[in-house]
Amino acid sequence: MHLFSLLVLSALLASPPARMELFVSPSGSDQNPGTREKPFRSLERARIGLRDLRKAAELPAGGATIIIGEGIYRLSSTFRIDSADGGTPEGPVTYSAEGSVRITGGKEVPPGAFHPVADRQVLRRFPPVARGNVVEADLKQLGVTDYGRHRQFGHGLPVVAAPMELFWNDTVLPLARYPNSGAVLMGDVIDTGSIPRIGDYTNRPGAFRYTDPRHARWAGTSDVWFQGFFHHGFADDKILVASIDTVRRVVRFASPHMYGLGSGENFNQYVALNLLEELDEPGEWYVDRSTGKVYVWPPSDLRHARINVSVLEQPLLALDNCSHVTLRGIIVECGRGLGIYMEGGEGNRIEGCTVRSIGTVGIMLGQGARQTFPHITADDYAGIPVSGDVGSFHSHYYRNTAWDRKAGRNHVIAGCEVYATGSGGIILGGGSKKDLVSGGNEVTDCRIHDFDRRNKAGAAGINIDGCGNRILHSEIYNGDLQAILVHGNEHLFEYNHIHDVARNSNDASAWYLGRDPSDQGNIVRYNFFHHVGRPDRKWTMGVYCDDATCGVLVEGNVFYRVASYGTVYSNGGHDIVVRNNIFIEGYGPAYQLKSMWYDFGIRDIPYFFGKNGVYTRRLTEAIDITTPPYSVRYPNLKDWLDLLPDGKTYVGMRPRRNVFDQNVLVRYEETYRLVAKHAQCDFGENYITQQDPGFVDAAKMDFRLKDGSVVYRELPGFVAIPFGEIGPRGKAGAL
Repeated sequence: MHLFSLLVLSALLASPPARMELFVSPSGSDQNPGTREKPFRSLERARIGLRDLRKAAELPAGGATIIIGEGIYRLSSTFRIDSADGGTPEGPVTYSAEGSVRITGGKEVPPGAFHPVADRQVLRRFPPVARGNVVEADLKQLGVTDYGRHRQFGHGLPVVAAPMELFWNDTVLPLARYPNSGAVLMGDVIDTGSIPRIGDYTNRPGAFRYTDPRHARWAGTSDVWFQGFFHHGFADDKILVASIDTVRRVVRFASPHMYGLGSGENFNQYVALNLLEELDEPGEWYVDRSTGKVYVWPPSDLRHARINVSVLEQPLLALDNCSHVTLRGIIVECGRGLGIYMEGGEGNRIEGCTVRSIGTVGIMLGQGARQTFPHITADDYAGIPVSGDVGSFHSHYYRNTAWDRKAGRNHVIAGCEVYATGSGGIILGGGSKKDLVSGGNEVTDCRIHDFDRRNKAGAAGINIDGCGNRILHSEIYNGDLQAILVHGNEHLFEYNHIHDVARNSNDASAWYLGRDPSDQGNIVRYNFFHHVGRPDRKWTMGVYCDDATCGVLVEGNVFYRVASYGTVYSNGGHDIVVRNNIFIEGYGPAYQLKSMWYDFGIRDIPYFFGKNGVYTRRLTEAIDITTPPYSVRYPNLKDWLDLLPDGKTYVGMRPRRNVFDQNVLVRYEETYRLVAKHAQCDFGENYITQQDPGFVDAAKMDFRLKDGSVVYRELPGFVAIPFGEIGPRGKAGAL
């Protein structure tokens, strides 16, 4: 044991405290004893000090608190709390911020390191407007030599760490791009390229005609990337440009897109990235990887700016199989990979923290995966679970729907703000889908926004999987695709405020669950959804029960200006109950049920129901719907793969027991849409009106119903929705 730990221990034993305290400060020293007067310098030293004290004498009954003094703590590797560092239910271990505490994976670039650009070759590449406005700094002189690299990512590909990013006064600056806002529409496709989604692994890149003459400026420039939706509106990609032919006006990529190239829809658009030639407005930046020079057009007064570049690719903080550890009031920022990673354990808490300016996911509970199959793929995916990385999380789950990601149980993320993340806000696992054992993990009273700066597909505000987890009283907003992406069983989504999502995409939604009929028992209740999708995008949904999703209760929600293709939409689902909701001014029908096997899905029946079909594997191999616990918990599912008397139609192909009852529909041009044969839904008593039914203040989106509302007369069984209780309670995030 270290001498200073012995000194602290002697003091503690002289007067045993109810709770042990150790102190850390940027002005401290790791040779200090860790008292308030003589604090440690690093978090790692405090962790070791606590472990040393634990070896010599058990923690006091009240546990221990590491009080982190105000300041910046720069990490060169993950700060990891493992099984030897945890607490007990009666004596937890808490890492608590005192003042503004920043844990960062970034390197500071002093304002004085910047100076005007003098290199004439560089100046010639600038747009004329940039000359005299852009400044440069030499990162090599500051010890930063690893700038990361741009890599392809998107639908069917692993989530990868971001290359180095630049942060200015807590804001992520945009890499030099074109256009500065909006996107460029694709022209005609010349060559779709190979299509990995259907097993074409010839690796032939696609080509298309460009529609904007600005492309000619980039011809011959290396390391130019296009990011956008190159076929379907739910499948984004970032692809390296191999060549730009200015005579034929053709762009050829360096690698294929998952679905091959397609164009003609208003979402088939992209932005061009990593172009010094497009550094043309305040805030944009570019790094020359050969020289280490970073160029930026200062968005505010350079002299007083706080400027950082991200360096650390590993998670900044990791809770590794520890229990009863709390992180409180900490700002976690400026990493290329994950912000906080948690695996295993029980009863950990992340309270009042801010996680921002992160390259991939803000907070992740449970393992990710590493792909071992050498191509972009879906059905042929092969991989292995890994710790501390997102990787091929989505692809691995697609192939292993009962995957236990070892997320631990009864963990809570409370009162946090997660934003400016590259590949999603929070990934919440826990519990066993296979055995239907609840994980009890929870996100509550959080704000998650601006969470898909890099990845779009799968990069939801919150991904949730496993069994028996909860998302409560949280606000999720500003995203291009999903706010909540769901796998698993018996999750609760309650009192959440979800808005301004599914904005720049298609076949997207606020809440999504699909392609596994055994994912049952999920409840969407007492949430406020508004401004979801856009009227000019034809396939956007609010609550999206895709591809035979079953067993969802949608109850007591308020939907305002939500979705063009169905505020609640079901593709061939069973046991979808929609009741006691208020629907207001949607862009399309309030409810749509499509009997997909008698419509667009008719040619896909073998893919889903065949011997090695998606549903066959998921309902007989991943789990077994004919034996406990599934046969007991969900008896209506037992016959789903049985054949009807005709010998060719599966029971699951015909929707059953769907209910739409006791709902209020206000100012909908289209109310219900049932598509194709056997599109079953029992419509009970619903109230449809073109008038305000008695809202407290519709102009201010206060959709509480007045006591005298006509709704209570027309629908005597309608239960008042607790609208005033929706959303976070109190301020989320560290100050």
